[in-house]
Amino acid sequence: MPKPLDRIVEQLKREPSRTGSIVITVFGDAIVPRGGSVWLGTLLEFFRALDIDSGVVRTAMSRLAADGWLERSKVGRNSFYRLVKRGRQTFDIATTHIYDPPPSDWTGRFELLLIPASEDRDAARDELKNAGFGSPLPGVWVAPSGVPVPEEAASAIRLEVSAEDDSGRRLLRHSWPLDRTANAYAKFIKTFEPLRAWMGRGALSDADAFTARILLIHHYRRVVLRDPLLPTALLPADWPGRAARKLCGEIYRGLLPASEQWLDANASNENGPLPKAGADLGRRFSQI
Repeated sequence: MPKPLDRIVEQLKREPSRTGSIVITVFGDAIVPRGGSVWLGTLLEFFRALDIDSGVVRTAMSRLAADGWLERSKVGRNSFYRLVKRGRQTFDIATTHIYDPPPSDWTGRFELLLIPASEDRDAARDELKNAGFGSPLPGVWVAPSGVPVPEEAASAIRLEVSAEDDSGRRLLRHSWPLDRTANAYAKFIKTFEPLRAWMGRGALSDADAFTARILLIHHYRRVVLRDPLLPTALLPADWPGRAARKLCGEIYRGLLPASEQWLDANASNENGPLPKAGADLGRRFSQI
């Protein structure tokens, strides 16, 4: 394993366990484009590269299944997993946020959602955050107009507000911790810039390319899903999100061929080797 990738893995080990989150990244980034189902043994092989024990992975899979993210099927003694409806819907929203360019058409208006106290705000909170909504007050959520509203918040009262006046801009400042997001982007750049530099000098093995691809999206997803992707006109001139996206896209597209070769050779589902991914995979980060 090349040193820049080894350092990223070592950094991951020092953090609180995120095995379940990495599993979701593997499914959303690599398995859903190839049919959606994968053998548990494929996942165990990947996690060995991260030095994560198989028992930890099995426990994470069981928890994700119990929480309604995954469903398991068995063929003989072999277990296979796929994202259920909840997981697919969450990642369908996340896919646009992660891989597509930020929207360029700015209407000057924001979507305002009001969730009454009598309803279960907690059930909608994480999904709204993942969809790019910010919250200036309890039960109040805001996002640029046109952002899809998660199913969990479908019953919210929906309004539109203008961001052209000072009140609207104060609303933005109180809705998103942009300083915290900027710091997270800067940390992402510092973590992955050495990998881009190393890739310019040498090739990665297929296994290392797949490991690097998953960790790249795992880290980037944690930042970008908390970023409302505000129009350029509303962001600081030195906003690091632009550089982080460019870096992520360049690395991802450089890793994609070899990482897909690893899946071709090592990943399987109930019917054998995983089917090839569709054309959408090749269009990820196409505009960087």
